[in-house]
Amino acid sequence: MRKLLFTGALALAALASYAQTKPEDTEVWKPVPQVITPGTATNTAPSDAIILFDGKNLDQWEAEKGGAAQWTVKDGAVTVKKGTGVIKTKEKFEDFQLHIEWRTPAKVEGTGQGRGNSGIFLQEYYELQVLDNYDNVTYSNGQAGSLYKQKIPLVNACKKPGEWQSYDVIWTAPRFKEDGSVQSPARVTVLQNGVLVQNNVALDGKTLYIGKPVYEKHGAMPLVLQDHGNPVSFRNIWVRKL
Repeated sequence: MRKLLFTGALALAALASYAQTKPEDTEVWKPVPQVITPGTATNTAPSDAIILFDGKNLDQWEAEKGGAAQWTVKDGAVTVKKGTGVIKTKEKFEDFQLHIEWRTPAKVEGTGQGRGNSGIFLQEYYELQVLDNYDNVTYSNGQAGSLYKQKIPLVNACKKPGEWQSYDVIWTAPRFKEDGSVQSPARVTVLQNGVLVQNNVALDGKTLYIGKPVYEKHGAMPLVLQDHGNPVSFRNIWVRKL
């Protein structure tokens, strides 16, 4: 009986430690990544890349629940249309190399997470944060270059509001056993504006706004761009299956 009571107490303690009720519970404010000035680079798609957006149309994308993607295509870029929801690729991916360029609004509005916020969801569940973090303070594991609320970027490589920035991503998908348990976690390397900000880090599960990350068994999944209500723009999006 004593052993059972002890085991039960441990189980309750473990559940309590993972009980997350507020988004603030998983915000990490320190350490703060050092601010640096990135160099310049031009990234054209290699011959074996799948072009997901060439500045002309959203033929490779669809709305969250299917149907045509409703974001605005103009002057070679696609911009979040507030209230229309996320857009996702029609094609699904597992391991890949991704190049994507993004721009937060030149007119600065809001602070913290309310300033130039969007996100790139790798395999739908894992968010690489897009945010205007040029002289904009927020929690370190939620700033640009972070794997949202999991991995703080090595440095803050953000450019000024209104300037085009880039992410180059090497993604290794998680693998699962038959019973749904994790055989190997997702791993990711990210360069922001040519600067390494995530170095082959392992994720703890899906990126969540509230609560601890957990894995859910899945296979190939689409790439997703987030509608967070801010008019963030994207261009020159291509991917290579690995």
